[in-house]
Amino acid sequence: MAKREKTTAGKGINEIWKREVGEVPPRTFAHRLGASQDLVLRLAVYKTLEKHRGCVNTVSFNAEGDILVSGSDDRFVMLWDWESARVKLSFHSGHTNNVFQAKIMPYTNDRSIVTCAADGQVRHAQIQEDSQVNTRQLGKHQGRAHKLAIEPGSPHIFYTCGEDGSVRHFDLRSSSATRLFTCKAFSSDRSAYMPTVHLNTISIDPRNPNLFAVGGTDEFARLYDIRKYNWDGSNDFGQPTDCFSPQHLIGDEQVGITGLAFSNQSELLVSYSDEHIYLFARDMGVGPTPVPPSPSSEASNASGDSNPTTQASPSANDADADTAEHLVYKGHRNCDTVKGVSFFGPRDEYVVSGSDCGRIFIWRKKDGEILRAMEADKHIVNCIESHPHVTMLASSGIEHDIKIWTPKADDRASLPVKVEQVEPGRFTCLALGWEYDDDDFDYENDDDAADFCEHEDSDDEDSDSDDDDDGDASDDYDNDDADDNDNINDADDNGENDTDTDS
Repeated sequence: MAKREKTTAGKGINEIWKREVGEVPPRTFAHRLGASQDLVLRLAVYKTLEKHRGCVNTVSFNAEGDILVSGSDDRFVMLWDWESARVKLSFHSGHTNNVFQAKIMPYTNDRSIVTCAADGQVRHAQIQEDSQVNTRQLGKHQGRAHKLAIEPGSPHIFYTCGEDGSVRHFDLRSSSATRLFTCKAFSSDRSAYMPTVHLNTISIDPRNPNLFAVGGTDEFARLYDIRKYNWDGSNDFGQPTDCFSPQHLIGDEQVGITGLAFSNQSELLVSYSDEHIYLFARDMGVGPTPVPPSPSSEASNASGDSNPTTQASPSANDADADTAEHLVYKGHRNCDTVKGVSFFGPRDEYVVSGSDCGRIFIWRKKDGEILRAMEADKHIVNCIESHPHVTMLASSGIEHDIKIWTPKADDRASLPVKVEQVEPGRFTCLALGWEYDDDDFDYENDDDAADFCEHEDSDDEDSDSDDDDDGDASDDYDNDDADDNDNINDADDNGENDTDTDS
């Protein structure tokens, strides 16, 4: 007689019993429960947070996980009590264009927030005891500034990257920022002109905060060690410590990197435009100065495998040998916007990403298997943020709301039968340097926010209509702080306090 397989409920009861009798430590029990695939398969929308008047480009939790901060094309930053779907505080960021990222600095009682945006500005907002908000400009990139990264555990230090290719170091205790370097493409000819790599993402290793990685409009995720930087500017810090890329993408001019994330084990997750997501261990780098193959070497290899990206993951085929070294996560579509990627679970057991199709994809990290393809939005999902302590996600994108996902469903979701694969080799706006020009786009009157909402021209400064929108919007916010704009230092907006030491 065949042995009856234990049910999920039975396994759960057994784990609870082991915890109660002391066989399993409480922390181990919490990790096992939080990483349970059963919980992942029961994720469903718990709350929908509605208040923004534009695409929501960023969502992030505070350290405790009880507050969610968001930023939008409406240029407002909002702090949410996500459990009650209530806005605790909203304020105008001071940016003149779409807010791309907003994060709460740790150990500041949730009163210090840093932002970056499509106007290139990097700003700091300080919440006062009376809930008034003072904002000031800390620095400015030439072009859009998509992402920032906070040094783990620091209430003062963070980094930003921008489409000008520069990486900047900020210390809130200092009156000036430091431009560390400008990222340049690699070339076998050192005397040749090396174009700037427009940067879209930056991430800091939580196990070793001295290390950070950047990615942009080429195939390489570059790793840097801040300890090698001479603060007197006497060395060239633009040389990375290591680089990461799948072998079959080296020399591919049609791909770029839209998202990076470090795990707590120092693994690096890299999301490519028009391609897949790859996981690299620390020892899988291709060296600090990888050189793309020359046209002659590419021609000699033309008779080989012409489409290695369509192989299954992981694979033992010789044509896809590099996937034997790193895992690949396939199925989502990343063609139209700058999407992030992140880990999920108490020990980073899962990988999550949004998709152009409006779904949230969840893969099992250890083998790349798709577990969920959840219908989230009618349009593109750009941002997925994991809760720091429990099995919960926040998502946002082209739509004007934020969705909170918890394991509340009565039934387990069935695994996807077939998921549309990305079309390799599509030449999209991402590979062309993130340029998009749509003369018919009307943000103010388009409720659908268009497919390229995040790529609204950064030099559009219609201050008259902007001021009217901000005033109208503030009347709807719970804190009713129509005077927030009065707290914004006009001198900062004019760049007088932008004291970058661009060495």
